[in-house]
Amino acid sequence: MLTRAGAEFFNASGNPVQRKKETASVSAAMIDKGNHRHFMAKEIYEQPDAIANTLGAYISALRGVIELPKLAVDPAKISRLTIVACGTAYYAGCVAKYWFEQLARLPVEVDIASEFRYRGAAMLPGGLALFVSQSGETADTLAALRYCRSQGQTIAAVVNVAESTIARESDVIFPTHAGPEIGVASTKAFTCQLTALAALAIGFARARGGIDAAEEKRLTRALTELPRMINLALARDNMIRDLAHDLSKARDVIYLGRGSNYPIAMEGALKLKEISYIHAEGYAAGELKHGPIALIDEDVPVIVIAPSDALFEKTASNMQEVVARGGRVILFSDSEGIEKMGGYAKSSVTMPKVDPFLSPIMYAIPIQLLAYHTAVFKGTDVDQPRNLAKSVTVE
Repeated sequence: MLTRAGAEFFNASGNPVQRKKETASVSAAMIDKGNHRHFMAKEIYEQPDAIANTLGAYISALRGVIELPKLAVDPAKISRLTIVACGTAYYAGCVAKYWFEQLARLPVEVDIASEFRYRGAAMLPGGLALFVSQSGETADTLAALRYCRSQGQTIAAVVNVAESTIARESDVIFPTHAGPEIGVASTKAFTCQLTALAALAIGFARARGGIDAAEEKRLTRALTELPRMINLALARDNMIRDLAHDLSKARDVIYLGRGSNYPIAMEGALKLKEISYIHAEGYAAGELKHGPIALIDEDVPVIVIAPSDALFEKTASNMQEVVARGGRVILFSDSEGIEKMGGYAKSSVTMPKVDPFLSPIMYAIPIQLLAYHTAVFKGTDVDQPRNLAKSVTVE
């Protein structure tokens, strides 16, 4: 009960109870638009600082290595990692699957929380269940957590609210320090989730012998460079806004990516759907020929996410298939990729070159900007899209 005199707390029986006082770090400036037209734009531009703050919780500045909170289980003895989340957080988990399996050689299962709970998943002894949620109050994710607890799993959570229910019911929390996120479509919370998961993957890889000390330091150094590189990516804003003008006239859009950028393609499609109401789908580029290529014509823009990594040539081949069928390609790649394939695209945006390990975080930035500007051109409510809520607290 809130009054001018203060707050009183009661239990389910109506009896007064005492609660520990906690001081929130939220300031008025954090929940103000500042000089931006929308909260979403402000939060996109806050990502370098938010990621830097998140990295501060995981990187030892003196030693230049990852330092993780103490786990209730030895990472080297974990039999399987189960990642459960909803919406954008689910796509963060999908990226993390690539990282944990490739670096730490740890078997990973990623599930949508609303499906996971009801399929009666068999949980192996010695497993770790990791739950990803911005608010820490998502009903489906919380129900899945309690199922995993009943199956004897160690419970961990990547959350942005340390006082949330999911955080309180976990054995260990891995915080993201994104600060308050007002826009319904997640931006800085998503990239901070990816940042925390990348740090976890490196820490687990070291503990399980998947990487040596030199590789750990190299990857950690690449992580520390991320805020600066994202600032460079944000400098492409005007160019991306120009592309969004034409995109806003489309009825359907396809996003393509490979490897750890396949979930980023799905996230890009989700962002466009959420705030511009344009139908969009994200596909693994190699799946294009197994059905989706039938949709390709001159009226369907195709967004290709293709950093120049080990899979670039494969993605380039898929892109050529789109162009051969009259598709309008918008290519996001680095200078090396643009030099090789930019001539095939109707439009291209040159992104900063980063370690392939971190490309999913880097390429989240242009797809956020593209969705944002497309929605602005369409005149939709960017911060409060129809039918959506920031935190889904019902099943």
